[in-house]
Amino acid sequence: MESPEEPRVRLPHLQLDELLEELQARLDAARGTRDRVHSLLEAVLSVGRELDLEQALRRIVEAAAVLVDAEYAALGVIGPDGRRLSAFHTVGVSEEQIARIGPYPEGHGILGELIRHPEPLRLAKISDHPSSYGFPAHHPPMNTFLGVPIRVRDQVFGNLYLTEKRGGGQFDEEDVSVTLTLAVAAGVAIDNARLYEESRLRERWLQANAEITYCLMSGNARTSVLDLIARRAGEITGSALAAVALPMRDTGSLAVEIAVGMDAEAHRGLVLPMDKSLMGLAFSRATPVTSADVTHDERVSPEPPRFAGLGPAVAAPIGTGETGARGVVLLARMAGGPVFTATETETLQAFAAQAAVAMELAERRQDAEEVAVLKDRDRIARDLHDLAIQRLFATGMTLQSAGRFIEHDEAGERVARAVDDLDETIKIIRSTIFGLRTREGAGQTGLRARAVRVVGEAAPVLGFAPSVRMEGLLDTDVPKEVADHVVAVLSESLTNIARHARAARAEVVLATDGREVRLSVTDDGVGIPSGGRRSGLRNLAERAEQLGGRLELGGAEGGGTALVWRVPLPKA
Repeated sequence: MESPEEPRVRLPHLQLDELLEELQARLDAARGTRDRVHSLLEAVLSVGRELDLEQALRRIVEAAAVLVDAEYAALGVIGPDGRRLSAFHTVGVSEEQIARIGPYPEGHGILGELIRHPEPLRLAKISDHPSSYGFPAHHPPMNTFLGVPIRVRDQVFGNLYLTEKRGGGQFDEEDVSVTLTLAVAAGVAIDNARLYEESRLRERWLQANAEITYCLMSGNARTSVLDLIARRAGEITGSALAAVALPMRDTGSLAVEIAVGMDAEAHRGLVLPMDKSLMGLAFSRATPVTSADVTHDERVSPEPPRFAGLGPAVAAPIGTGETGARGVVLLARMAGGPVFTATETETLQAFAAQAAVAMELAERRQDAEEVAVLKDRDRIARDLHDLAIQRLFATGMTLQSAGRFIEHDEAGERVARAVDDLDETIKIIRSTIFGLRTREGAGQTGLRARAVRVVGEAAPVLGFAPSVRMEGLLDTDVPKEVADHVVAVLSESLTNIARHARAARAEVVLATDGREVRLSVTDDGVGIPSGGRRSGLRNLAERAEQLGGRLELGGAEGGGTALVWRVPLPKA
C-alpha cells in the first residue's frame, strides 16, 4: 500500500527537471547566439577584405543568406535616377533559371517599395503586401521576405533582399538586427571598394595622359596621337566605340579624324554639324554632353546610320577656357550598358583637358620649329641675293665685255651662250628666293573646307543636308588644279540631284590614298532615266578624262544613283 507522503516527494523532482530543461534551452540559445555573432564577425571581416566592388557585392549577398538562413538572397543597386535598379546580384538561383526568367528586375513591386521607403521590411507572405507585383514565369515560389537598405555615407546605395527562410520559419527581429549590422559593414566595404576603384581609375588616366604627352613631345604624327587618345579613353571606360573629331576651318563643322572599336568605319571621316550630333553640341557648348541611348537620341541626326547596337554615350571637348576647344572625344558603350556617371564624365573631361594642354605645347613647339626654318630660309635667300646673284651678274658682265674682243666667231657664240645661261640661272635663283620667302599654302583654303562649303550651299536647294565623309590627306596630297576639278564635280553632282533626282537623302564621300582622289555621290532618288539629257554627266566625264581618270555611274543600294569620279594624282 502506497504511503500518502510519496506525491510530496515527486513534486520537487519534477520542478528540477523543468528547471534543468529551461537551463539547457538557455544554454543552447546562448551558444546559438554566440555562434551567430561569430558568423556575423566572420562575414563582416570577409566583406571588408574585398577591394573589388563586384566581388564585394557578391560576398555581401552570400554572407547575408548564410546569416539568416535564407534560401534566396539578392542585392539590388539603385541607379543614378534613384528610382530603379541598375544592377542585381543574386544567390540561390542558377544561371539556367535566370535565363528562363528573363531580364533582371528594375524595381517594381516589393523591390520598389524598399527603394521608395528605405527602411527594414519583414513580411510573412509577399503576396499579402499591397505593393506585391507578382513574379514572372519560371520564377521560384517565394513567401517570407526580409529587406534592408544599404547606406554609403548617408546615401542609399542599394537594398538587400532575403526570401524563404529555411525550415519553413519566419524571419524574426534578430534576423533584422543581424542583417542591419551586416548592411552597415557592407556600406563601409562598398565605400572602400569604390575609393580603391576610383584611385586605380585615376592612376590609369594619369598614365594615359603621360603616354600622350610623351608621344606629342617626341614629335609623333598628330593622327597617331589622336588614335592613342581614343584608344586609351575607350579602354579605361569600357566603351565599345571611341572617336575623336577636330574642327574644320571656316566651315562650322567637325570632321571625325579617328574612330576605333565597333563599326568604326561608319564614323571615320564623317563631317558632323554642330547642332545635330553629340560631338557638335559638346564642341559648341564647351562642356560634356551625355546620352542614355545614343541610338534613339533626338539630338543626333539619324543619317547616316552609325550607332546600331550602341547605347550610353558621352562627348567631351578636348580643352576649354581661353584657347577654346581643340576637338571632341566621343565614347559609347554597348546597348544595355551602364550610363556614364557624373564621376566618369568629370574624369574624362579632366583627361581631355590634359590632352589639350599637351596638344597646345606640341603646336607651340612646332610653331617654333617653323619659325626657325623660316628664319633659315630668309638667311639663305638673303645670301643668294646678296652674294650668289651679284657674283653671277658680275661674271656675266665680264663675259659680255670680253666677248667684244673675241675675233673667232664660234668662240664668241659660246661666250654669248654662257652669258644667256648665267641670265637664266639668275632668274631661277630669284624664283627660288621668292619661294623661300613665301609660305606654301598661305591664304589658300583646303579641299576639305571647300567641299564642306559646297555641300552646305547645296543643302537649301536639296531640302536636306547630305551626309559627308572625308578620308586621307586631302589638303596635302591633292594639288590645287585637281582640287578645283573635284569641287566643280561635287557642285554639279549635287545640283543634278536637286534638279532631277527627287531624293530625300544623299551621301558624299571624298577620299584619297595618295595615289588617286575619289569622289562618290549617292542618292536615293528616281535614278537616271534612259534616253534623258546627259550633258551634265558628259562634263563630269570630260573633266575626269582630262586628268587621266574616269566617271562611273550605277544604281545605289535600295534605289537611286551612285556616281563615282576618280582621277590619279601626279607623282611627287
